[in-house]
Amino acid sequence: MLRNTDLLFVSHGGGPRPLFEDPDHQQLIDTLHRYANSLERPDAILVLSAHWESEVLKVSANQSPDLYFDYYNFPEEAYQIEYPCPGSPELAAKIKATLDAQGFPTELELDRGLDHGVFVPVKLLYPDADIPVLQLSMHASLDAKQHLAIGEALRTLDAERLLIIGSGFTFHNMKAFYAPATAEVKQANVGFEDWLEATLSGPEKEYSEIRAALVNWEQAPHARFCQPREDHLIPLHICAGIAGRSADTYRRIEVFHKECSNFYWRL
Repeated sequence: MLRNTDLLFVSHGGGPRPLFEDPDHQQLIDTLHRYANSLERPDAILVLSAHWESEVLKVSANQSPDLYFDYYNFPEEAYQIEYPCPGSPELAAKIKATLDAQGFPTELELDRGLDHGVFVPVKLLYPDADIPVLQLSMHASLDAKQHLAIGEALRTLDAERLLIIGSGFTFHNMKAFYAPATAEVKQANVGFEDWLEATLSGPEKEYSEIRAALVNWEQAPHARFCQPREDHLIPLHICAGIAGRSADTYRRIEVFHKECSNFYWRL
């Protein structure tokens, strides 16, 4: 079982913008810096990024992972970011074995670099790049129940002193980010964030209640407006499955003038 492990879901913002002190991301930058100051330094970091989907689960196992600049139309400096962190083939093999044993066939990935859902938040948390970093893909189905179960399987991982980061975005309607703000959009945004907060934080709930709500997340207020495609929400499902309970702390911030959520658990 996981021991002495911090579990964090972050709404990671737009592309590499947080690394360039973008004012629309200042609350995100400040929040990650606060986490860096309060969390116990981990021995390794495992990131569940919204930006990697595969037909078979994959875990990065390169000893020296590259970066994968999976974004477009940014200034040249956005493609010159460096984060020369080590990997951990040993931990990758242990994660693979754990998921295989729980019925989730998993492959080791040696070629794909760490995408911006990984290197942006991790670079803000630990800029020295001296902690091993791994990434686990989401299943291409993006099925809510399946990803809760993947999290439940990861709960059985025999490891300690990890930081596990679910890296997504609880509001991810790209058209709404760039459209004029309206009262209707604000209401939809806040309504869905309120539902997430009520579902995953506050008074302790039975995990069965949390799980049922997340399986049926599309029934939440304005769910499909806020998440037209659920890729940026599913890392939160994996986190909830790992935790198996309500979050210890909750922070709501504003990014691109939209409210979004961050959750933390200590395991």
